[in-house]
Order: sequence, then C-alpha cells, then structure tokens
Amino acid sequence: MTVAAIPQERASAVSLDGRRFEFVAPVDATVDPGRFVTLHPDEGGTQLGQVDATALSGGSVVGDGRILGVISADGQTFDCGVSRAFARASVIDADAATVGLLFSTANAALPVGAFLDSPAVSARLLANRFNRHTFWCGQSGSGKTYALGVVLEQLLLRTRLPMVIFDPNADFVNLREPNPRNADADAAAELADRDIRVLRPSSADAQPLRARFVDLPPRAKGAVLQLHPLDNRDEYNELVHMEAMLGTLVPDAIVPLLLERNTVASRSLAARMENLRILEWDVWAVGAEAVTDVVEQRPDATVLDLGGFAFPEESLVVALAVLDDLWAKRELRRPVLLVIDEAHNLCSPDETSPLHVAVRERIIQIAAEGRKFGLWLLLSTQRPSRVHPSIVSQCDNLALMKMTSPVDLAELATIFGFVPPAMLERAPRFRQGEALFAGGFVPVPTMAKMGGRLTREGGGDVTVPIRTE
Repeated sequence: MTVAAIPQERASAVSLDGRRFEFVAPVDATVDPGRFVTLHPDEGGTQLGQVDATALSGGSVVGDGRILGVISADGQTFDCGVSRAFARASVIDADAATVGLLFSTANAALPVGAFLDSPAVSARLLANRFNRHTFWCGQSGSGKTYALGVVLEQLLLRTRLPMVIFDPNADFVNLREPNPRNADADAAAELADRDIRVLRPSSADAQPLRARFVDLPPRAKGAVLQLHPLDNRDEYNELVHMEAMLGTLVPDAIVPLLLERNTVASRSLAARMENLRILEWDVWAVGAEAVTDVVEQRPDATVLDLGGFAFPEESLVVALAVLDDLWAKRELRRPVLLVIDEAHNLCSPDETSPLHVAVRERIIQIAAEGRKFGLWLLLSTQRPSRVHPSIVSQCDNLALMKMTSPVDLAELATIFGFVPPAMLERAPRFRQGEALFAGGFVPVPTMAKMGGRLTREGGGDVTVPIRTE
C-alpha cells in the first residue's frame, strides 16, 4: 500500500542523542512501525529514520524510532556511521530511492521480494550474514515453506555456499525444475545448471537416500540399537567387537552370525535387532554410496527427502549420519548451510528416544559451537515453542511470517530482543507471503512481501475437489 507523504508542516520530531527520535504526526498520517521516514532538521541536512512504535495521544499520532544515518545533499550517498541530534525536524515518508540507498550501502544483494509498505522498493538480505544461525517461523498457511524456497534459490544463484536441506515433506525435491509461471527464465535456467542432488528413499528418478552403519560413531550406533554403553554393557561390548564386520555383511547374514557366536550377549543383540526390525530398514547403504559420500562431494545443494521411509527412525538415522560426519570434519572449516525444514521433527525438547536425543544433542552442539567452524543452521518451523530453546537462543537472524499464537510471539520477543515489539505485534495481521526480517542478515528490521519462486514447489496444499455440473 502506497501512502501519501506526511505533510511536513504538520509532523515534527526531536532527537536528544542523535540515535533515536520522537515525533508527533497528524492522526491521518500513516506511520506504522517499520516505516522509513526522512528527518529534516531546521538547521539543515537530511537523516533517515525508521519508526519503531506509535500510539494515539490527544488526537495525534506519537511515536519513536531510530536514526539510521545521514543522506548526502544530492541524495546519492548514505552514511550509516553518522547521525545528529536536533531540536526540531520535519518528517516525511522516505521515497523508494532513499530506502534503496540504505540497502545498497549495506551491500544487501539477495532479493527476496518487495517492502510491505513500499512495493516499489526491493527487499534484500545480506548473503554474507548467513554465516550466523537463522530461525524461520510461521504458522500453517503463512507461506513459510514457499518463502524459504525463494531465499534458498537466491542463495544458490548469488553465493557458492553449499547447502544440505533436510526435507521431511518433499517441498524442495524440485529445486532443479523451473517454475513455468515465473517470468525470469534466465535465472531459472541458471539454477537448473547448479549441482543440485536430490536423494530419496525410493524413486526411479533420484539417487537413493542411504546411510552406512559402519561409518556411524559408536554413540550413534548405540542410539540406533537403543543401547547404552553402561546400562547395556554386554550387548554394547558385543557390538563394539563386531562393528567392523557388521558393515561388510548383507543384512540377512547378521542375525545368523550373531546366533552362531552363541554367547549370551550375541543372542541378546540378535534378538534386539529382530525386535526393532532394524535389518528391515531401507536406509542401509550395504556397499552403495551413502548420503555422507554425497555431502562430502560438496554439491551446491543436497536435498534429503526424509518423508518416504517406512520406519520413522530411518529419517533420524540419515540426519544423525550427516550431522555427525560434518561435526567430525569441523576442523576443515568448510562452510555449509544446514537447512532443517519442520525443525520441530529433529529439535523437539520433548522427544526421548535414543535416536531423537542423539540428533537433538548434536544440533544443540552445532548451534552453540558450529558457527566458528562454518556449520550454519537455518531452522524452519510452525511452532517456535516446539524447538529446543538452547537451539533457538543461538540464532542471530529471524524471519517471521504470520503467527497468531501469543505464547510463541512472547517467546520470540524474549529471545530476539533486537526486534522492536511493535513490529512483532504486526505478525498476527500478516497476510500469506508477508514476513518480518530482523537480525544480522538485514540492515534494519524489514517487513516484506515475498517474491515468486523460480523453481517448482514440491509440496503445496491439496485442493478440495469441486463439482462442476
């Protein structure tokens, strides 16, 4: 929505410290939180500001905001390192060119859509600041997954940052296929040339998604078999002595070999494998290429379709294999973006199975220590409260789409204290595809309408069949 400029003679501001300003505007002026304004002090010069909060008082709109920097006299340059106090300044809406100057000065070159209040201005993120963990959230129907695809496409186009996408709902399996409804055919063709590998549990046109048991560290092997090294010390010790051999055997030969050993521990281990039906899982590579082999080749993107396994534990095995392998090689300091869609599946604080616990603890460790090694997380979820707080609290970037849950919004306000509360309060009123970006990957908190996908979305809602007769 484009709004006429605030009349200069009827809106004024004051700044005591040169960093923040307070203003009074007529009641018919639109000065929503997040809006950019230019401040024109009586003594001359122009500064750029952003409104943080507003309220009605005595028939006027009052509010406050931040001074972002000084605009040159010719309007061609912007200095974010300078701001000045003033006793009085007139206030008007910032035009598209001025707002664009702010983002170009910050080298925000990742286009993701348009400003919510200024559709003529491109909303852009800082690609180099994805070297911090990012939290992406929005309730069902907000357009969260579609919008995440917009950002991943731009990262693929404009960076050389490899990404591994944990995809539980097959939303990103078409990341190589152009979207026929998008007009930017050149960008879509460029994406098609990227090295994007799609691994699926079973598909004729995709590489099988498999993990190699023998490559798992001892702790992960124990989690697969629900073995504790002390509580189940005899079975665990049997596994330690046989683990190298188990990796060379076809599944059908493992239980007979254990029974042939004819010890109490080997028989118990064989019974455990049969009871858990582990040898029936399709996830085992059994001599074939494993997911860790593919990730090691560092494609531009590796999409892991986690949703097609017959046993829910299989997707956890894949996640644990990848995360453990990357952590074991962390000293190589090779950057990678770990995109975990529906992050509550892997990061829930409530799950207690050994595999869930092992995956969650590894993600907690990466969240706390992985950044300096180039292991960067991008976590996407519908419910922030269903992701372990030790993980969310390590995120420096926030992308928030429509969210009506007061509990979740309160938690976000506590964790992401750098977001103006009045902007968070707009989230329940967002329409589909609208988002708030804040943190290191954007120059200032920004509300945007997301752009279109370049590639075909894999998921999407199933439509209701309608009678036409």
